[in-house]
Amino acid sequence: MNITGRITRTAEVRTTASGKTVVNFSIGNRHTFTNKEGNKIKEDTYFDCSYWRTAKIAPYLTKGTIVELSGRISPNAWMDKEGKLRAGLNFHVSEIQFHGSNETKQDNTTQGATATTTTANQAPVMAEDNNDDLPF
Repeated sequence: MNITGRITRTAEVRTTASGKTVVNFSIGNRHTFTNKEGNKIKEDTYFDCSYWRTAKIAPYLTKGTIVELSGRISPNAWMDKEGKLRAGLNFHVSEIQFHGSNETKQDNTTQGATATTTTANQAPVMAEDNNDDLPF
């Protein structure tokens, strides 16, 4: 499955008890449609993402960057600190493609992104931001 969205939480690298590293970040995307009454509706969906292949990509996964992810989705349920049941979607990422980024990061990292990650199929590319279609 592929999803495209804007990173909403900058990547964090964590190490499991067994010594494996994982990069955790989140993305959001927006679906816009017109309902039967003719009203324009915007629905935002957020995904917690985990990437297990290499931690070297973490510096490029910054808030505001537009990425296309390939992988699989799994539901996640947990109890919060107040004892309330919570649920969300977790996206287990197998590939990352950069479709844009925040402008300050783009100039400094384009070369590094292609050199340090072998799982991204293409280097970061500047894309026109259509803020009307993205939730941030």
